[in-house]
Formats: sequence, C-alpha cells, structure tokens
Amino acid sequence: MIAVRAVLSRIYTGETSANIVGRPRLWTSLSVILLTFSVAGLIVRGLSFGVEFTGGSVFTFKAPNASIEQVRSTVVGAGPHQVIVQATGSGWRVVTESLSSAEAAEVQRALGEEFGLSADRVSTQVIGSTWGDEITEKAWLALAVFMLLIVGYLSLAFEWRMALAAVAALLHDLVITAGVYAWSGFEVTPATLLGFLTILGYSLYDAVVVFDMVKEVTRDLGAPGRLKTYGQAVNEALNRTLVRSLNTSLVAILPVASILFVGAFLLGAGALKDLSLSMFVGILVGTYSSLCVAPPLLVHLKEREPRYRELRERIRARRASVKRRVRAAAPEAGGTADAALGGTSGGAADAEKVEAAAGASPKVKAVQVGPRRQPRRGTRRQRRRTRR
Repeated sequence: MIAVRAVLSRIYTGETSANIVGRPRLWTSLSVILLTFSVAGLIVRGLSFGVEFTGGSVFTFKAPNASIEQVRSTVVGAGPHQVIVQATGSGWRVVTESLSSAEAAEVQRALGEEFGLSADRVSTQVIGSTWGDEITEKAWLALAVFMLLIVGYLSLAFEWRMALAAVAALLHDLVITAGVYAWSGFEVTPATLLGFLTILGYSLYDAVVVFDMVKEVTRDLGAPGRLKTYGQAVNEALNRTLVRSLNTSLVAILPVASILFVGAFLLGAGALKDLSLSMFVGILVGTYSSLCVAPPLLVHLKEREPRYRELRERIRARRASVKRRVRAAAPEAGGTADAALGGTSGGAADAEKVEAAAGASPKVKAVQVGPRRQPRRGTRRQRRRTRR
C-alpha cells in the first residue's frame, strides 16, 4: 500500500510517468479477454430477466419463522409450476408464472393458512409481459438517443475521432457489465437499466476530462521546442489526469460497494443489489476504459493522419542523426550513447533529450561524453611565487 501511494505521489508531482499509451498490446489483450468472457456468459447463460420483463404474479408477505423450502412447497401445492422464492429484509417475495384471479386467490389462501396470515396480509401483484416490452423498447430508445447526443457533443467540442473513441469505450463497458450480470445470475430489473445509464454517464465523464487535457497538450504539437509524437502528448495528458481519475473512482465506488456487499448481502436488501451491482462493475470498467481503451484508440486514429505520421518520422530521423553525431564525436563512448538515446522508451523526456542533443555541436558532445578534463594549476613561475 505504501509503495502504491509512493508511485501515485511521484506521478502526481511529475517526477515519473506511467507509459499507458505505449502499451497498446497489453490493453488490447486485456479487453479481448474481458469481452470474450462477457460474450461467453451472454451466450451460455444469458440474462435472467425479472418479472417486470417476462410477466407473472408476485406475492409478498411477512413470515419471520418460515424457510425457503416451506414457502416453496406451499406455493407449489396451490397450483403454480414456476416458483421463485426470495428472502427480503422485511419478509418474502414469491414470483410465479402469470395466474388468473382465481389461481392467485388460491395461492393467497394457501399462504395464509400455512403461516397464520389473513388474506389482506398477503399482497398480490399481476404484471403483464407487455409492460416489460414497453420498458425494453424505451430503454433501447434512451440508449440510442444518449449515444447520438454524445457523438454530437464530442464532435462539436473536440472532434469526431474522440467521439468515436468515447463511444467504443462505452460499448466496451456495456458488454462487460452485461456479461458479469449473466455469469452472476442476478435478475435484470428496471433498477438495472437505471444503473446501466448511470455508468454510461460516469464513464463518459472520465473520458471527457482526459480528452480536454489531450486537446490542451496537443494544441501546439510540432512547433519548435515541442518535439513529441501525438502518442507521447496523449500519454502526458493521461499522467496529468491519472491521479484525479483514480481518486474520483475510489470515492465513487466506496458507497456503491457498501450498498452491494453490506446492504444486499448482509442486510438482505434485495431491491438494491440490481442497481448496486451494475454501478459497481460499471465504475471499475469505466475507469479502466477511460484511461486504457479510449486514449490508445484515439492515438491509433490520429497517428494515421499525414501530419502526425510525418511528425513521427521527423522525430525518428532526428534521433538517428543525433546518435550518429554522438558516435562520431566520441567513438569510445558509443555504448553510453546507445543507452542514453537509443535504449529509451520513446517518452516525452526522451524527446527532450533528443532535442537538446540535436542542438549541440559534435565538439561539445565530445566534451560531455568523454573523460572530464582537469583544470590547469598555472605555470611553474606562478607555483614558485605561491610557495614563497
């Protein structure tokens, strides 16, 4: 923990930098693994939709001394075949297939006799599947409108490549969150849809913060004294916002984690787990995508432009020229020159080294890399006068 704090402190003060953009294969491999895991869950297990989407009858009542098997056997004995029993913080919730009024009244009577409850103490609610279809249609419509607004805003405020990278990161977050839902077996309820829309906004917030810093850093890219590729400039912008993004995510995820693990699992507040699970997974994946998915994708799109491709080639040529001049000025220090210039990671600091080296003459470089000359002590006549 102390080591992590020390690294984050050095990144925050600018003493070191994390090479995030320079590792596209790592982030691509990790995203492919997560997406494969999620798609496999959606295909193998599928999403478990709640009664709000599939339709059915819901019975709620309080019976502190009852057990799950006792409730299930009582309801099955009354006629229904598909019975799902859930323990809530205040009682029991039983979901069955759609029942007629007479069948629902029979289940009410059986539960009342078994647990000593009056008919009005067993609440009954019949939900049709058409309501779920309407909710699903509106959810897809809201998602489509949200995506269009995001693309329009980012295209006007920044550019279309940033909008494309942000939308790709959002779809990445949605698929992974849905896959986690499939593997966990949690029911998809209207609260789940609210959680999905919430994580979309949160993930987009981080991406906009990063892109705003990228826009500022790359404003004068290619000008004299700004010897950096587009990828190096984006990496610099990421390091400026990295600690802020991590702190924001940590502050946001702590209350969500308390709702999920304490409220849902320990206290039995089942209505909260649908919302909290989607937000918990979404915040984690959204933070990852806004730092490690959207910026590298943006760099891949931007560096295909002739302007930035030419800038990269110019930097490579300058680096090669400096290495040749250093080797020619000090052949015996060729290994040191390779370590100083050729063995770098290509970050912003390396570009500054190349820029400084390129402006120096071979004679000056020979003095810098060669043995240090000792200062002269004076002539013999001056030394004799000093002794007297």
